[in-house]
Amino acid sequence: MSISFTKLHGNGNDFALIDEMAGVVIPDDMKAGFAVAYCDRRFGIGADGILFIGPSSAADVKMTLFQPDGSEAEMCGNGIRCLAKYAADKKYAKTKAFKIETLAGVLPVRGGYDNDGDFMATINMGSPIFEDSIEIDGMTVYSVNTGVPHAVVFVDDVEAVDIDAVAPKIRHHEHYKNGTNVNFVQVTGESDITIRTFERGVEGETLSCGTGSTACALIAEKEGKVVGEVIHVTTAGGPLDITVAELPLMTGPAETVYEGTINF
Repeated sequence: MSISFTKLHGNGNDFALIDEMAGVVIPDDMKAGFAVAYCDRRFGIGADGILFIGPSSAADVKMTLFQPDGSEAEMCGNGIRCLAKYAADKKYAKTKAFKIETLAGVLPVRGGYDNDGDFMATINMGSPIFEDSIEIDGMTVYSVNTGVPHAVVFVDDVEAVDIDAVAPKIRHHEHYKNGTNVNFVQVTGESDITIRTFERGVEGETLSCGTGSTACALIAEKEGKVVGEVIHVTTAGGPLDITVAELPLMTGPAETVYEGTINF
C-alpha cells in the first residue's frame, strides 16, 4: 500500500503528517507501530513524531500524535503549529482563526503567512496546572502541565548540562507516575530565557518543544526570574514567544519540508 505523507517542522522539531480527513489511512491499532517504524531516522522517514489530521465534531480538525516509542502524546506545541499550517494550506481551516481538537482539549489557533511569506501560528495553550516544587538529586524541580507534564530546572549554563545523564533521572522519577518531559532553563535577560528539553516518548533531546517552552516561561515568570507579558524563549531550533497569562499563548513558525510516499 502506498501512503502519502507531508514532512513538516517547527523550529527543528520535525513530524511526518498523515492526512485522514477523507478516511482512516492507518488503522488505530496500527498507529503506534507505524510511528515506531517510520520515526526511525535510518530505516523510516525520520521524525520526532507522526501526526494524523482527521475530522472533528468539536473543532475544525483533530490532531493525533504518536511518538517514536509508540506512545500517544496528549499535545505538542510544535506539532500543533505544523498541523495548523497543513490545515490552512489544505483549506481545512476556512479562516485564520480556527480550533484543533487534541487529547488535551480543544485549542484555539490563529495562523497565517506574514509579509516575508513565513507561516506563523499562535496557539492558546489552555489552563496550566502547577504543582509544588520537589528536590531530586540536589536540584529544585518545578512541575507544570501545559497539555503534557513538564519538569523545569534552572541552571547557570544550559550548554554545560549533560542532558542525557541528568534528565532521565527526573523523567523516570517516582514522583511522576506517567513520566515527564524535562527542561533546563538559563535566564538570559529581563524577559529572555534559553532552554534545552529532553522529551518523554522521544527519550532524548529535541531541537525545540512548544509545550516545554510554555512551561519554562510560565515557571520563570511565576518564580520572579523574568518579567514582562511576553517571554522570549530561545531553543536550539529557534525562538518562540510565550505570552504569560491565565491562558498562555505560544507564537512560532512552522515549515513544510517535503511531500512523499512510502510503501506500507
